[in-house]
Amino acid sequence: MSRRSTDLWLFLLAAFGLSWLLALPIWLTGIPLGSLPILVIGTAIMFTPTLGVLAVRMYGRRRGEPGTTWREWARRTGLTLGERRGRALGLFAAAWFGTPVLAVVAIALSAALGLLAVDLDGLSLFRQGLARAVPPGAPVPDAGVVAAAQVASAFLIGPLINSIGAFGEEWGWRGWLLPRLMPLGTWRALLISGVIWGAWHAPLTLRGYNYPELGAWAAPMFVVFCVAFGSLLGWLRLYSGSVWPAVVGHGALNASVGLTLLAGDAAAPPHLSVAGITSLVGSALIAVISAVLFKRRPVGQPTPVVV
Repeated sequence: MSRRSTDLWLFLLAAFGLSWLLALPIWLTGIPLGSLPILVIGTAIMFTPTLGVLAVRMYGRRRGEPGTTWREWARRTGLTLGERRGRALGLFAAAWFGTPVLAVVAIALSAALGLLAVDLDGLSLFRQGLARAVPPGAPVPDAGVVAAAQVASAFLIGPLINSIGAFGEEWGWRGWLLPRLMPLGTWRALLISGVIWGAWHAPLTLRGYNYPELGAWAAPMFVVFCVAFGSLLGWLRLYSGSVWPAVVGHGALNASVGLTLLAGDAAAPPHLSVAGITSLVGSALIAVISAVLFKRRPVGQPTPVVV
């Protein structure tokens, strides 16, 4: 087996193996989705791709193989701002604020297609969720105030806070894996890396995570979204030469994904598989935008990642 193949399998073994290991309590105890333990476990799982990258680096060093310096290796895995810092910083800002805008557009498009009933005046679905979250006897917060705070957070501070966990994924998927697959061709690399990224979520998505109405079918459904959104994040990574725009774009998605439930109507709760940013509608929207970006702003072949 070649060194490149060994590195790839070691990376995947670490990322997938550790994610399933961390998820064992979910499968052994039946922890309900949406609970605090799920949040803690899910956050820990996000760092397993980064551990995969470090495992590859350590493996090469233990074998005493000659490789790049830490600074050069960090550049090749996207930890710097690339050769054009202004471009990377501009895309960082675009990903920060543009991703929540995409979430809003996906909500509007879902509503226009008749796939989402919205209640922006009464916020009935959001009020219902607030009432369930408050302990019995405690006052229910003003839904309008909480909703406004959530929207502001999705645009202003949520992307940065969520980027902490998003980095754990992005350094692995877009920082290390995607450039390694690029010799296969851009679209093959995006497709394969997206499928791998989606399959890696299986410890949670097989339990219905992200699409409760689908049960275990949430797993293949999320692969579709990961291929689409992974292509957009891939363009950010390749065009900037830096992983940071992809990191904040991923963080911004995690901060804004709940906007669909905020806008929904309690009388006709949305099916998240067909309405919102992570739905089929959202995936199609992101796929079109990604295709336009790759067409209008082609990416170059990145420098191979070497230990």
